[in-house]
Amino acid sequence: MNRTTGRRLTAAALTVAALATGTTACSSGDNSSAKSGDSGTFTIWDPYPQFAEDSAWAKLLDGCGTKAGVKIKRTAFDTSDLTNKALLAAQQDNSADVLIVDNPVVSTLAEAGILTTSDDNKLDTSKVDPNLLAAGQSGGKTYGTPIGANTLALYYNKEVLKAAGVDVASVKDWPSLTAALEKVKKAGKKGITFSAIGTEEGSFQFLPWLWGSGAKLTELDTTQGVSALSLWTDWLKKGYAPNSVINNTQTTSWQEFASGDYAFAENGTWQLAGAEKAGFDYGVLPIPASSGGNAAAPTGGEFVTVPIQGDTGRYATAQKLVTCLTSTENLYATDTTLSYVAPTAEVQDKQVAADAKLKPWVEAVRAAKGRTSDDLGTKYPKISEQMWKAVQSALSGAKSPKDALTEAQDAVK
Repeated sequence: MNRTTGRRLTAAALTVAALATGTTACSSGDNSSAKSGDSGTFTIWDPYPQFAEDSAWAKLLDGCGTKAGVKIKRTAFDTSDLTNKALLAAQQDNSADVLIVDNPVVSTLAEAGILTTSDDNKLDTSKVDPNLLAAGQSGGKTYGTPIGANTLALYYNKEVLKAAGVDVASVKDWPSLTAALEKVKKAGKKGITFSAIGTEEGSFQFLPWLWGSGAKLTELDTTQGVSALSLWTDWLKKGYAPNSVINNTQTTSWQEFASGDYAFAENGTWQLAGAEKAGFDYGVLPIPASSGGNAAAPTGGEFVTVPIQGDTGRYATAQKLVTCLTSTENLYATDTTLSYVAPTAEVQDKQVAADAKLKPWVEAVRAAKGRTSDDLGTKYPKISEQMWKAVQSALSGAKSPKDALTEAQDAVK
């Protein structure tokens, strides 16, 4: 890549970097520098502080280092801290050799000019599902490769549906889902819970319905977009969904479903362990699109990237490390640990063969879409903020769905 070693970070990136304060991280070494000065030591930063030095994840990193003939110095940060740290390190020409970040952050770092492309670092992404890889693409270039993905689907309580006389196989589109909710309410139970809080969580949960209507993030106020927000507001008005969704996080929404009173809950793969402990028989189905089929749900999960280095000779080893971490064998082990769906069909099939309950999640991930896809990149956060404000405004009754989304679209422009 034809770049000087000095970073020309964008104004937005510099602002984020400047706001970074003291961060909390876990590491086996000194955090003051991304590199130790030893060419035989390579640094990896990740967003998994829950994994200690003796964890399977840390051992995998060390194993990949051994295979590449180098030592690994790993530092783990909270997700938001990691973004700030990465921007500051790049400004100081002190980036980690391998950086693992939340997928929507990739476009921010790419626009800041601190990540190498797959052309630069020679990463092979040919086996990765295109819809998942898209979250790491910007301006026609690919930055890194996904380590795994999670997404949203509908959990359902089999006992509640049975008591209401609902056959879950009949739920194939929005009208049939709404009809099921009506039956559940008449049977004395509760319909559906989700998170519509005024944060990124609220946008994350609204996206399957927006995309399932046929709307686009670049045109929030179309007839299709209005139909998606109207669906949610109608559910609240008819008592099919509780008013608490306005303040629900994905965690509190899950707690409502875990009470055993609700027929459906929109939530993610990360709740699988909780579902097993809920004490009732449950199932999972992909979120339906308005007129049938599976709606695209947003992807969560991280990308493994290679930041730009002043010493370009480090790229060859960094590439070996990334290739090792995302190999078929290691992806299976890591994604099982993280409750992620793998980014390649080969490993996805292996996951389903080992646990049939993952089949609907694999289907959901295969239909999923990155929040920054469609080359939105750093435009997404502004769109998302206006979108969650519109959802809050409509659900609270302050504005009609149409007026709320029109105002959101005007603000984005």
